[in-house]
Amino acid sequence: MDKSLKKRIRRHVVGRSRKYFAAAPPGLEKTCFQEITALPVEIESAAIVPGGIEFNGRIDACYLANLHSRTANRILLRIGEFSAANFRRLEKQTNEIPWELYLQPDSLVEFHVQTVHSRLYHKEAVSSRIEKSIQNRLGTAGTPGAQPSGKTPQKLFVRVINDRFTVSIDSSGDLLYKRGVKTHGGKAPIRETLAAYALAVAGYDGTVPLLDPMCGSGTFSLEAAMIATKTPPGFFRKFAFMEWPSFLPDRWRYFHEEAKKYRTLKSKPSIFASDSDLKSCKALKHCVAQNSWASMIEINHLDFFNISPDTPDIEKGIVAINPPYGLRLGEKGMADSVFSDIIQHLTFHYKGWRAILIAPDKISSVSAPLASF
Repeated sequence: MDKSLKKRIRRHVVGRSRKYFAAAPPGLEKTCFQEITALPVEIESAAIVPGGIEFNGRIDACYLANLHSRTANRILLRIGEFSAANFRRLEKQTNEIPWELYLQPDSLVEFHVQTVHSRLYHKEAVSSRIEKSIQNRLGTAGTPGAQPSGKTPQKLFVRVINDRFTVSIDSSGDLLYKRGVKTHGGKAPIRETLAAYALAVAGYDGTVPLLDPMCGSGTFSLEAAMIATKTPPGFFRKFAFMEWPSFLPDRWRYFHEEAKKYRTLKSKPSIFASDSDLKSCKALKHCVAQNSWASMIEINHLDFFNISPDTPDIEKGIVAINPPYGLRLGEKGMADSVFSDIIQHLTFHYKGWRAILIAPDKISSVSAPLASF
């Protein structure tokens, strides 16, 4: 790394507070805000805005938000904000963005452009001008084409409202619900961000038993294991910012090692997963074994309606259910019937338990995704 680049990294990345945007799923903004403001680093001017959370902080905030947020979709770094009513002005402004801090000479760049009430409304034209600015600054970077081996695609988000441009680079890469843990799929999976939110609303902290009796791919069980062991959601994965020329590997290693100190693996089962589908159980067992959670997650090939944890010696906790609606249930009438049966079984056998029940919008037998029995 040459001295001039090191100097720019110190000036623009290390020693300067930057603006970020944590994109959050609809309805999860408040929880995401709490996660961001609880990060072990100084966070400034955090606010809930349409689509997520805006906040200011140094580069540490970027690293830690990606590492620790369980509900954010991605973390964007604002790298340019300016007005431009014509392409000449757009090129001038984007030529001044320090692209060399975020893009390698052979980076694959993906453009995502949105325009509202602006004279520069043609998305492809806007993308091509910004691509030209990147090439002017770096020489060869930014040209669309085959992804270079081992490189993470760098996503640029350009929002244009009333001729006001906001240019952001995605620091996350793959959406953050991809924890880097699960290598198998399921027929009706719930995203990890929604599972984490539901567990948080139900008050799950790893100190009470969790039952996941329609586990499928095991999202609730795996997410609960990460919470119970104090494992950050980004602990096992890589991020787009690791490909930036301005990436500070020593800082990242420090944060990762600090998180590792607080991980506490459990020696006895506290999470009980089961499913009527044997293939799903076997896939989940393989995943759990790979991540050293076999001692705390017990997996059985059982039908939910044959499980009745209502004996006095079983500690009451949380039961989390993502029923097999949609492709696994078929017609709406069948889905209504199954949901009705689930609620009856919960009401009769799970008195004193807290329950999470994920439901599609048009199921008549339930009125909320979270219930208590």
